[in-house]
Amino acid sequence: MIKKFDKKDEESGSGSNPFQHLEKSAVLQEARIFNETPINPRRCLHILTKIIYLLNQGEHFGTTEATEAFFAMTRLFQSNDQTLRRMCYLTIKEMANISEDVIIVTSSLTKDMTGKEDVYRGPAIRALCRITDSTMLQAIERYMKQAIVDKVPSVSSSALVSSLHMVKRSYDVVKRWVNEAQEAASSDNIMVQYHALGLLYHLRKNDRLAVTKMLNKFTKSGLKSPFAYCMLIRIASKLLDETEGGHDSPLFDFIESCLRNKNEMVVYEAASAIVHMPNCTARELAPAVSVLQLFCSSPKAALRYAAVRTLNKVAMKHPSAVTACNLDLENLITDSNRSIATLAITTLLKTGSESSVDRLMKQISSFVSEISDEFKVVVVQAISALCQKYPRKHSVMMNFLSNMLRDDGGFEYKRAIVDCIISIIEENPESKETGLAHLCEFIEDCEHTVLATKILHLLGKEGPRTPQPSKYIRFIFNRVVLESEAVRAAAVSALAKFGAQNDDLLPSVLVLMQRCMMDSDDEVRDRATFYMNVLQQKQKALNAAYIFNGLSVSIPGLEKSLHQYTLEPSEKPFDMKSVPLATTPITEHKSDMAPIATSKLPEKLAPSRQDIYQEQLAAIPEFQALGPLFKSSEQVQLTEAETEYVVRCVKHTFARHMVFQFDCTNTLNDQLLQKVVVQMEPSESYEVTNYIPATSLPYSQPGSCYTLVQLPDDDPTAVSCTFSCTMKYLVKDCDPNTGEPDDDGYDDEYVLEDLEVTVADHIQKVLKANFGAAWDEVGDEFEKEETFALASVQTLDEAVGNIISFLGMQPCERSDKVPENKNSHVLFLAGVFRGCHDVLVRARLALADGVTMQVTVRSSEETVVDVILASVG
Repeated sequence: MIKKFDKKDEESGSGSNPFQHLEKSAVLQEARIFNETPINPRRCLHILTKIIYLLNQGEHFGTTEATEAFFAMTRLFQSNDQTLRRMCYLTIKEMANISEDVIIVTSSLTKDMTGKEDVYRGPAIRALCRITDSTMLQAIERYMKQAIVDKVPSVSSSALVSSLHMVKRSYDVVKRWVNEAQEAASSDNIMVQYHALGLLYHLRKNDRLAVTKMLNKFTKSGLKSPFAYCMLIRIASKLLDETEGGHDSPLFDFIESCLRNKNEMVVYEAASAIVHMPNCTARELAPAVSVLQLFCSSPKAALRYAAVRTLNKVAMKHPSAVTACNLDLENLITDSNRSIATLAITTLLKTGSESSVDRLMKQISSFVSEISDEFKVVVVQAISALCQKYPRKHSVMMNFLSNMLRDDGGFEYKRAIVDCIISIIEENPESKETGLAHLCEFIEDCEHTVLATKILHLLGKEGPRTPQPSKYIRFIFNRVVLESEAVRAAAVSALAKFGAQNDDLLPSVLVLMQRCMMDSDDEVRDRATFYMNVLQQKQKALNAAYIFNGLSVSIPGLEKSLHQYTLEPSEKPFDMKSVPLATTPITEHKSDMAPIATSKLPEKLAPSRQDIYQEQLAAIPEFQALGPLFKSSEQVQLTEAETEYVVRCVKHTFARHMVFQFDCTNTLNDQLLQKVVVQMEPSESYEVTNYIPATSLPYSQPGSCYTLVQLPDDDPTAVSCTFSCTMKYLVKDCDPNTGEPDDDGYDDEYVLEDLEVTVADHIQKVLKANFGAAWDEVGDEFEKEETFALASVQTLDEAVGNIISFLGMQPCERSDKVPENKNSHVLFLAGVFRGCHDVLVRARLALADGVTMQVTVRSSEETVVDVILASVG
């Protein structure tokens, strides 16, 4: 007997779960009363509940004990107690996979399934289908067909849902029940109709034509069930996506017509489907947005939340489409549900005008302290997007963010604010000092090591170049005195940058460094000693190489090279040029911020795409003597997407060779390709030295073949070349069903698109945090300068974009962003040319009747300077 607990017990948390301290052995012991006569339904029911509870809590039942309990439970079929019988069905379903010989209850279940008690029939069908395998399914097929078209909705639904589960195991048998499912789909009961539609779709989902026919039938005849309508909308939008059907398709018309349905659930589903369609124009979005606008004033909180959440997503891509809803959204700011109010505010921040920013900020600050961290992060992300849209409003945003930093909150929330402030500093140079001051105040009382080290790194990068760099030193040195090892080490590195950049601060920094050399942590001591020795030399080149810009090598690559060096003892010193360079990460603004591991153990660095290619190519004997991989390009498509063969190429650059990796896919299921090579004819003095074929290309299984090309030794400036490519292979016809090829084949070829090699393939991007220091470090020994007129380019933005993509170099110090309303701009680019030669480019751009560009190139090798200038010319 379950004891009744009063409200007081529940609130105190004691005894709110009567099954809290159950032991499996005790429960199985109790199960022996199943064998007693007469059966006590109430006690047996309580024991079955305990067994199901333990199973759902993940308790492991051994096969023997599960089978014993199962067989004891089968005796309970002798009782006519309805609740006990239905509990037996539940237990059968739960124990079907863990006990043996469960099919012993088949006859009892079949009897209940075909009996007169409607209460038993549905659950009996569900339990029977759980224990029936494909060999026994034929025996109950007749009963299942009858059950699907049964007049009792619960029986029909049970049969349809069970059939749906069995499609995975016995597709061919269930497929024969299509006519019955079609009949059930015209039922008056909303759940039966929904389940019938689900079964019909799962039987046909691999046949696009059959799905289209089914959609046409149901969209014309109409349905009574709102659930079925929601499913039809999902099937239609999936089909539209797969077929890339335009918005003039009848499927789109059907989804749009559902916006006028009587049921709110269907209307929302249709609006959501239209909003999530790719390449949807503002005109096509309009009817969906107007429906969501109506929902914004609904008395139901769930509808208001759904509407504002969906409008928030629309505002990311089409802010103008949501502007019409601004008034409704403003009414939601005062909604009693804080989740709705937050989403309304963040949507308005995306769609609002510059003039409304101040007012919205005041409204947010009135309730920001009342919402959860999760929604605070959403607000911060919206502010971040707004800063990029209206850079002149940065002071309002900065004050608001600094107030948020002072509030209590978790790591994710604080990280979002810090990232937002950093992005404002980087985008708006005039906000730098205010932003740094707020961050300095924050690290005085910051408990998150990750954030403290990030801010210290930023202070080291931006602080020395502010008008009064000395005011930041106090904040940085406080970290050395008060914080953990990781933060102290970051503070030492930041201090070194101040000493290297500002000669008048150098003596003070050296005194502080001397104190850091007495630190208890070896990493902090090592850094302080190293920087102390570099700074004492007072050489700009040393400062640039070891303090400002550091190493630009791949860490996993360095680890591998050092390990290799230790395995093969050598008289020669270790050569850093043998280490692959670090590929610069593609920085993109991620709205869904991934959590950072805050553990003290350092995460193992994941190998980059280039490290993976290096390993794959090193495993091919013909490429082992080529040396370290210098650069791998992005994939280049050499065929149209819909052709019979799909070929993509990755260009791998080495010191004196290039390897072209062709990833080929055969899309014909009646052909097997063997000995596949891509023959290349160069336009310049490049020489093809080796082909490595893909031995076999079965249907839909990608394979790779390689072409090795030697770069011209006699003319090092020949960096550009066009290759005409032809894929050659042996074709064998094969059976589409079995994939068994014929014995005989024939040679064939397929012409691919031409492949370009440009100067960008010979240059690896490298980020120089301090371009001025790097410029001085390289020196002017091989400096050359030329002026060019870019007649076809009309704006500075376009010119900057073209130069960066053409040279394939890394823009430094955010010089890829051209300030508004400026007629001149300076672009800084850094990279490493094949053969590990540093190359820096300073391009001064002026806008008149086109763009005039003065290019200055510095490098450690004269040929590289000539290559850059020749290719730009």
